[in-house]
Amino acid sequence: MPKNEIPIVPYLHLPDAVDGEAYLIGAKCRRCGEVYLGERAVCIKCFTAGNLDAVKLSRKGEIFTFTVVYQSAPWVKVPYVAVVVKLSDGPIVRASLTGCDIDATSLRAGMPVEMVTEKVREDQAGNDVIAYKFRLLGK
Repeated sequence: MPKNEIPIVPYLHLPDAVDGEAYLIGAKCRRCGEVYLGERAVCIKCFTAGNLDAVKLSRKGEIFTFTVVYQSAPWVKVPYVAVVVKLSDGPIVRASLTGCDIDATSLRAGMPVEMVTEKVREDQAGNDVIAYKFRLLGK
């Protein structure tokens, strides 16, 4: 029996087809155009309620800020780079940086990144739990 893949957060959409791409789901205000990560009931820019549409967010953005994490929960492998990414279409998201050496001296704010997904664990039912992370473009 094939394993199921389940997203670690509700705003991560996993592809239905083998050749599809995962993406983050956001909400866009019909009144002012502000875009948010995940579902929203109220736009905090123009205070309009119930006027937001679900949108597919860009997989690309740039590093806004970052830090190297050396201490975490016992089941989390350290060190890792935690990044705050400003997506091309506006929202800011937090994630881990993957696919690069843990060397803060080579990272800079403004570096282009792209969202990727990785299996981070199995749940109790044996499903693969999939998380989103970012990698440097060109790496």
